[in-house]
Amino acid sequence: MKTIRYAFWALVGLCLILIGLANRDIVTVRAMPEALAELLAISPDVQLPLFVVIFLGVGAGLMIGFFWEWVREHRMRADARGQRREVENLKREVQQLRGAAAGAKSDDDVLALLEKTG
Repeated sequence: MKTIRYAFWALVGLCLILIGLANRDIVTVRAMPEALAELLAISPDVQLPLFVVIFLGVGAGLMIGFFWEWVREHRMRADARGQRREVENLKREVQQLRGAAAGAKSDDDVLALLEKTG
């Protein structure tokens, strides 16, 4: 299984290298349309190789997706925390009840054995 994983990541790395080599041309990335940039007298243009723009776009998309999933799963994590607290409270209650039952000294030997093993 480890060999398959390494082969997969080697293939992904090779694909990324090939994409980078095939897209080395310099492109201009503009943050706003030219008419608006001229109106405001600012020009937020950056010149980068195309593969950098592609990789940054994919990376930004992945980060947005991860954040979106983290926000979407907030309710599930909150429910899990509540259930964990409830389980802890129930465990404490069971321990208190076992302590009270042990102090009451049962006459039934079978029940006493069951309480010790449970």
